[in-house]
Amino acid sequence: MTSAESSRAFASESSIRFAQRMETFAFVADKCNITGAARLANVFSVVQSGIWVIHLMVSISAVPRALVPVDSHAADQISAPNYDEFQSDQEVYDLLQSRPECVLRVTMAHCAVDDFQDCLKDGSPEALGKASSHMEELIASSHTRIAQNVLWVYEVVSPKRPNVRQLGLGGLARTQEIRTEQNPTGVIIRNEGIRPEKAEGRAKLIQSTNAYIGTVNCAVQDSRRRLTTALESYTEEFDPSFKTIDEAGNTHRVWLVDDGETSEDFRSLLADEPFAYVADGNHRSAAAAALGHDHFLAVFFTTQRMRLEPYNRLVEDVGLPIDEIIQQLNSSFEVETIGDQKTFRPANVHEIGFYANGQWLSLTPRPETFDPNNAAESIDADIIQRHLFDAILGIADPRDKRLNFVGGNKDSAYLKARVDSGEYAFALSLAPVTIQQFVGVCEQDRFMPPKSTWFDPKIRSGLVTVLLD
Repeated sequence: MTSAESSRAFASESSIRFAQRMETFAFVADKCNITGAARLANVFSVVQSGIWVIHLMVSISAVPRALVPVDSHAADQISAPNYDEFQSDQEVYDLLQSRPECVLRVTMAHCAVDDFQDCLKDGSPEALGKASSHMEELIASSHTRIAQNVLWVYEVVSPKRPNVRQLGLGGLARTQEIRTEQNPTGVIIRNEGIRPEKAEGRAKLIQSTNAYIGTVNCAVQDSRRRLTTALESYTEEFDPSFKTIDEAGNTHRVWLVDDGETSEDFRSLLADEPFAYVADGNHRSAAAAALGHDHFLAVFFTTQRMRLEPYNRLVEDVGLPIDEIIQQLNSSFEVETIGDQKTFRPANVHEIGFYANGQWLSLTPRPETFDPNNAAESIDADIIQRHLFDAILGIADPRDKRLNFVGGNKDSAYLKARVDSGEYAFALSLAPVTIQQFVGVCEQDRFMPPKSTWFDPKIRSGLVTVLLD
């Protein structure tokens, strides 16, 4: 066999295997239904051997009308954490009292009241009406302006990693590229299932404000580092349009890109990525899709510089004595007493902190508790759901209201304090999911266990908002 014949044979075998894996062999065998391919936002081409090859790509487009801060001072005034970074309405209310002009008065309008006792029901017609009027005020504010046809470069630097610049490309992603049961070859892969009531709540806010405020955090692998290099070069050549420092000390910088040639270069680099993985914001993208919109607001970061924090648990008293719970844990975990210490953050996956009755225990899952070849089943959050919450406590639904999920912006001392106060029976401190675990679950077409990933830092709300008319 000649070298050319060998290359064609390899191309043929690889293409067929790939097509079968992606459930697109029907397209290939029929020389591709181009209409269907267009719906998947994939580009089809013919190589010399006559084999039809699918080039998967991730798309991004400029925002026609973006509401942005006029400068860094304005960014300080109007930007805010996302709605899902708070443990209670009280926390939202308190922040609004100190920063009444911030975008939370739109995204969490039910808390934008003079007295906490007057808070409205989240998602109620009254709250949505306030969100609509507050959005109009934000557009008319001297703190904002409308930028047209822009992508943007987004940088976040955390004080926990001061020498790491987490860089991403922001713009409009396509809802038709989201992978679903109806669209199994979509190139934007969700990391969790969608709760209809939560997506509906996001959709109602979009309709009431006629805007996309919440941004979807997407990850791409950028294996050749071409996107990272281009973003770095751009930020070194130009000054940021504005910047702000959030409550945790993270520095957020935005470079608005309205030059057509530069935008096209960035779009081409992102198109080299065969897949993107939704790291945060599944319900925001689902809301846009449910409304029949073609796009959703997104930033695409590269996985090499992304970071995860723990997603911990506080558990209410379910009527089972702590000593009995610990005794039953021994069947699925190796249990070691750590003692009475202020904090305990596991250093590695498959090490879990359990706090109750004034002391910490370390739980190590026994080998038989998970299948190492199943990326989702290997996540600690899934292990404790199956072998503690379900098997011992009888809590089969991981979203049961007796479980309180605590994001990475709260440390294990916070968990200990809530248990010591008597509010909760015990706490679980987990190691962060690794980026390799996260990508592994996505690549196996599985979902992450609920409330298992807390990417940090979070994208800041109010820095770039899409106006829909």
